[in-house]
Amino acid sequence: MSQISGSLMSRNYSNFKGVDFSNRKDEVSLYRSPDALNVWKNYKGTNGRCIETRPEMELLSELDNTIYGLFFYEINQENHMIIHSGTKLYDIYNQEKKLIYEGMNPRKSYSFVFSNIFFLKDGINYLEYDGDKCKEVTGYIPTTSISRSPSGGGAQYEDVNLLSDYRINSFCSDGESTKYYLDVESFDSEYSPIITVDGVKVTNFIAYPSDGYIEFTEAPLKPNTEGQDNVVIQFKKKVSEYKNRINKCTLLEVFDNRVFFSGNIDYPSTLFHSSLNNPRYVSDTDYYNEGLDIAPIKAMISGNNALWVLKEPSDANTTIYYHNPTIDSEYGKTYPSTHSSISIGCVATGLNFNDDIIFFSDRGMEGISSDVTSEQVVMHRSSFVDSKLLNEKNYKNMQLVEWQGYLLVIIDNKIYLADSREKCQINDHIEYEWFYWEMSENISYAQVKDGILYLCDDNKIYSLTSDTSVQSYWTTLQDEFNYPQYQKTTNKKGCVVDLEGDVTISVKTDNNNFEKINDYKGTKGYVVSKIKKKKWKSIQLKFSTKTRFFLYSSTLEAYIGSYVKR
Repeated sequence: MSQISGSLMSRNYSNFKGVDFSNRKDEVSLYRSPDALNVWKNYKGTNGRCIETRPEMELLSELDNTIYGLFFYEINQENHMIIHSGTKLYDIYNQEKKLIYEGMNPRKSYSFVFSNIFFLKDGINYLEYDGDKCKEVTGYIPTTSISRSPSGGGAQYEDVNLLSDYRINSFCSDGESTKYYLDVESFDSEYSPIITVDGVKVTNFIAYPSDGYIEFTEAPLKPNTEGQDNVVIQFKKKVSEYKNRINKCTLLEVFDNRVFFSGNIDYPSTLFHSSLNNPRYVSDTDYYNEGLDIAPIKAMISGNNALWVLKEPSDANTTIYYHNPTIDSEYGKTYPSTHSSISIGCVATGLNFNDDIIFFSDRGMEGISSDVTSEQVVMHRSSFVDSKLLNEKNYKNMQLVEWQGYLLVIIDNKIYLADSREKCQINDHIEYEWFYWEMSENISYAQVKDGILYLCDDNKIYSLTSDTSVQSYWTTLQDEFNYPQYQKTTNKKGCVVDLEGDVTISVKTDNNNFEKINDYKGTKGYVVSKIKKKKWKSIQLKFSTKTRFFLYSSTLEAYIGSYVKR
């Protein structure tokens, strides 16, 4: 007692990491906050040397209906902003807004660009846009049979395309036959087949759709090169609901130069994919059923040399699969489905966050450690914010977007920021440091372009670029100065703060309320805040503003007194 009582102790709060909402009051560190709002570390501005107030939302544009998609598309050296608003699709460029499509699905949409063409998926449409015309994707027409004789046979060449009602058969004429049988028992009668003989379009035929053949009025001549196909017939054979297998998909992911589709309510656990370098061709055999149960797929993520497919939890405990490109001697490149060693399901969504495959379970953010060459293990990533994050009403409807090295988890008007540059080890695994924001509006869609974060509130588009007033604060831990059993008294000249901006400093002891100590206006540098509090067990500082502030560090001194009285 004699060696401790009367000692002067100093606590330095600096090198701030993030928040800790875990409610472990005695375990919050000196560089984390148990209660902070609208602050972050701006690595581009101050190189992460301090915490500061976040930027404010700046209104850019307003549309007529809810925004379900905001995309950027560069064509002919022009930057286009593609906006899915209500049931309409707009193109905004050169400060002009042009309606390019009507009949959109009023739900979140996804896009990608391939060969300078913009593709869009919304759950009922699969569209393509070249900067001039937006239309339903024109499916590639496959040649399903080649080397056929007029009576049939030949070799199967390409699979039927789910995205096209049309097919091509290629024949080698014998110079005598007039009837040419297609590789289907019947075909559609409302479409007149397109036929070429030796590369020249001909019309001297009669189609018999219900019997599956074409009859020429005069037999086509033999080919100039023996054995070479010289009669090509394009016909229509619509298979009910084939297009809807893709059109109804609500998820897409580009992997290995193919587009993978899922989220079809009629095929909840099925994964479809396009052909190599051809998003307009989805073979009717290129699909995989993920497991035996019908738990829906919630996310597809490419990373760690695989395509990861995450499903909702189910009694089967088969929730996460991965697909590696494999060369098959008969079918070429395939993507067989492999069940991972993980049984925790995905209830929201996920993505590849700087090579960390993360997803959200009913416990919070999870990360998949290891790759497909070894046993996969789930490691938790969100312990510091779970107590608040998991209580969000729309937790399962979150949005994820990466911005300036942060993963933004957006739920209504709340944003949780996971910092890719600041991590810590808890027990045997790595966790992220986090910050927490509350925006002035609910966020319906988020997108990033050239380092600018765009946020949509129903029908309005904002950028997060304004330096106008934002209410923000940072509190230190309830600090017992490592001696919870002793009373303490502050050194009234021992609170030194390095800050910038307009800041109110408040103090709280034990279970009392915060008490304002002083307001500082236009400050830049060190201030001494005279705090005189006696006989406290724990003390907590709060730095707050209604405008904007930068907090670098704070030092607080206290004398150790007698034992706490019970």
